[in-house]
Amino acid sequence: MIEELTGITPAFQRELALTALTIVGLWLLRRLILRLLRPRFEDPKTQYKLGKTSAYIAYVVGAVLLLEIWLETIGNLGTFLGLLTAGLAIALKDIVSNLAGWIFILVRQPFSVGDRVQIGEHRGDVVDLRVFQFTLLEVGNWVHADQSTGRIIHIPNAHVFTEPLANDTAEFEYVWHEIPILITFESDWRKAKELLQSILDEHMREIAAEAAQSLRRGSRRFLISYRKFSPIVYTSVEDSGVLLTQRFLAPVRSRRGITQGIWEAILDAFHEADDIDLAYPTQRVYLNPVEGKSEARAPWPEAPSSPAPRRSPGSGGGPAEG
Repeated sequence: MIEELTGITPAFQRELALTALTIVGLWLLRRLILRLLRPRFEDPKTQYKLGKTSAYIAYVVGAVLLLEIWLETIGNLGTFLGLLTAGLAIALKDIVSNLAGWIFILVRQPFSVGDRVQIGEHRGDVVDLRVFQFTLLEVGNWVHADQSTGRIIHIPNAHVFTEPLANDTAEFEYVWHEIPILITFESDWRKAKELLQSILDEHMREIAAEAAQSLRRGSRRFLISYRKFSPIVYTSVEDSGVLLTQRFLAPVRSRRGITQGIWEAILDAFHEADDIDLAYPTQRVYLNPVEGKSEARAPWPEAPSSPAPRRSPGSGGGPAEG
């Protein structure tokens, strides 16, 4: 009767009925087990784990039973496995992508445990790498320095395919760092630049040599080429004064400590110099006729002369006629 109406063979009808009975039976059995076991555990976390574990067991048992039910109807194990694989690839797309990301990380090694990386908007030290995700100990964010916030961030492995990835420590463990120092226009900027250069040379001499060696090792894998590793001070002009920018190579994890040491040395040196002042955004009135160079001063504007009083004809005060 059903075969005449639907065209479904009796064998296929039997497999459909057994499939429905299997699914319903496993669902009822799981509900019964949970009803019996959950009252014995008051801890919500234990009850949650019990529910998840029973679900996983039901899925595995159901897959085995359904495989046995449908294997004869499908007839070809290879066909069945192909259909199963295609279905899993669609249903578990994210899991498959994370697994592929894990394989990519192991083979290509864009980073490893211990590296400091930034992926998308997240930055931190890699502290764990697993099949479906890797874990960062976050740095930065509301902490305005390269120091830890204390938060753990779990990132799916598939993000290595979709997000930009920056590695601060792979192959070359140094980054270029800059400290801008703004001094007033009235300061002796040449003297200030010499002081800043001497402070840099004193603090960064050994680090520059180590950075050169690290770069030679990194250049074996990547085309990294710097002609100069020694620290330097650049000069430019801003609205509020002369800007002297210190540029130097610093270890990734030591930038804050190095910056603090250099700034303390700068403050001490400028405190001893009577002709150097730090500048900040200000407003001032510049009188070129007074402050300009002698050959570039504008003349003071002349005061307008008042017109001579007009006298009416016949008024007194004129010479007497003879």
